[in-house]
Amino acid sequence: MTVGKRLSTPVSIQLLSAVATMPAVRCRSSGRRPNSTIIIEISGTTTTINNNAPEKCAAVTKMGDKIPEFQEPITSLTFECHTHWQDSFHVLRDLYERRALCDVTLAVGSARLQCHRLVLACCSPYFQAMLTSEMRESREDVVPIHDIDEASMEALVSFMYTSKVLLTVDNVQKLLRASSLLQIEMVAKACCDFMTSHLHPTNCLGVRSFAELHGQNELLRAADSFTCDRFPEVLASEEFPTITASHFYDIIASSDIRILSETQVYNAVLKWVRYDLPKREADLPKLISAVRLPLVPLGFLMEVVESEELIKKCHRCRDLLDEAKNYHLSVNKVAPLSPKSVSQSQRFQPRKSTAGVLFVVGGRGASGDPFKSIECYDLRNNRWFHVAELNYKRRHVGVLSAGGKVYAAGGHDGKDHLNSMEVFEPKTNKWTLVSPMKTKRRGLAVTQLGGPLYAIGGLDDNTCFSEVERYDIASDSWSYAAPMIMARGGVAVETLNDHIYAVGGNDGSTTLNTCERYDPHLNKWTMIAAMQTRRAGGGVLALNGYLYVIGGFDDSSPLNSVERYDPRTKAWTSIKPMSMCRGGVGVSVISGKIYAIGGHNGSSYLMSGECYDPVTEKWTPIKDISTCRAGAGVVTCHCPVQLLKDVGKTSRVHSCV
Repeated sequence: MTVGKRLSTPVSIQLLSAVATMPAVRCRSSGRRPNSTIIIEISGTTTTINNNAPEKCAAVTKMGDKIPEFQEPITSLTFECHTHWQDSFHVLRDLYERRALCDVTLAVGSARLQCHRLVLACCSPYFQAMLTSEMRESREDVVPIHDIDEASMEALVSFMYTSKVLLTVDNVQKLLRASSLLQIEMVAKACCDFMTSHLHPTNCLGVRSFAELHGQNELLRAADSFTCDRFPEVLASEEFPTITASHFYDIIASSDIRILSETQVYNAVLKWVRYDLPKREADLPKLISAVRLPLVPLGFLMEVVESEELIKKCHRCRDLLDEAKNYHLSVNKVAPLSPKSVSQSQRFQPRKSTAGVLFVVGGRGASGDPFKSIECYDLRNNRWFHVAELNYKRRHVGVLSAGGKVYAAGGHDGKDHLNSMEVFEPKTNKWTLVSPMKTKRRGLAVTQLGGPLYAIGGLDDNTCFSEVERYDIASDSWSYAAPMIMARGGVAVETLNDHIYAVGGNDGSTTLNTCERYDPHLNKWTMIAAMQTRRAGGGVLALNGYLYVIGGFDDSSPLNSVERYDPRTKAWTSIKPMSMCRGGVGVSVISGKIYAIGGHNGSSYLMSGECYDPVTEKWTPIKDISTCRAGAGVVTCHCPVQLLKDVGKTSRVHSCV
């Protein structure tokens, strides 16, 4: 039983007399003085009496107006005052201000700070170790303090007594240095937070060096992140030419620096080296190795890099230039590089700011109603955001990226099949309708080969198609190309080595494992090796010279299997499967990794995604999209993410079943 009532201070004689007769009584007290509490435990029951009001003790019991008579006296009582520590430090502060009872003097420069050893030891592990050991300072009345200025020491001693310290742009570095030395972590963290909030392109490099010198790793990481985020502006600062070679290398080796083109990194290296050429020329090979020369435009390589005298004089730099030129030849299918060497070298992988933006276009969820919404993935900041919606709802839509724009063709709007196509312009954040295809269809796939776009296969409610239409961007017109050998609804297509590959799909009666390849010069399709697994509604992409086909459905179930096709051996190989089955999955490549988004696992629509690294051969989960979707078009658009306007989240679909 717990009974509570307020009493005046002090506790009345009447109550104490009554309590003294209670059997098996144990009392303890808690609360703030004068707002304290006495807790009385009686033979397994507890009575709580709040010591902060004038009511009489006779009112404390629920047994009646009269306190029952008990036989045995109180055996113990513990009182706790919650303001004791605060009250005590108020007294210590007053003693400090009056210089009363001080037992040690800190000699800092010309200043003499009288204080209390106990307070110093309580607030600073540095002083605690000094004053509780056998060190000479533990026995002296005057303790000299070195490497800390007078103002900072006085501010920190004041903090020990008051819990307050004033931070300004003029004193924060000195305070951080002093609080780090004295191991006053709360003040050091406050200084780091203050400096982080004042980072600027003109000071972030200096702040980073300062943080490294004083072992403030959190501040160091904040300065590095800021430098990467504002890299072009930092290059224009007065601090930039003065940083060390190792610091500069760490910056440009990062995939997180925000740039529009790799040429900015190359120019930064030359600028830094030329600032003190006699001393820095030896650093050029290592710094150039951090520039992702294979991703520099070929024209810039041939006209600027190859003609640079510093590059000509450096054997290692010439090797890196040759590697970059060979990569461009590989891209143009003249002299292919080893896919393994490409995947395992960071120089061939775009930085996050130039890797492109992943678009998830349309699709449908548990309601069955197609979507107009578009979600985009910002790789650098690991976030999904929405851009302008399609003009039409579209599920089982074909999408591709060409010329820094996104195209969405065909699909189903919930009422009818579509032949319309619309194009998204990142600069205006708008979708614009262009000329429609000749055939309405869903479950088609689109790709680009050379200049034209190709819309391939698909189905309507009656027929699976083998038709192929070709779109000329300049004239905004469609024409027919040679049809596939087989009709394929839910087909997946990709371009590799100047050919179009069409894999799987459904011919209207069965799911296919067959594949065929289109030669634009012959305008002809040819059958190639069949996949190991029949699948429709899967995804296919090209990476490092291979084709990867991912997920989809067989005749009855969604799949998590993944196969890889090597055009040199003309064979399919099974590789690490996804973590879950995904029929109607959308796939694309960003920064040398495969992304699989959404789909259906056999019981529910998915908002999850996962990423495959061909180097580690592992799938890892990524951040969820906001809406469960399958049959969405997924593509990477090579446009700067900062061009895209976040229009805010659309209504989230909470049910995925």
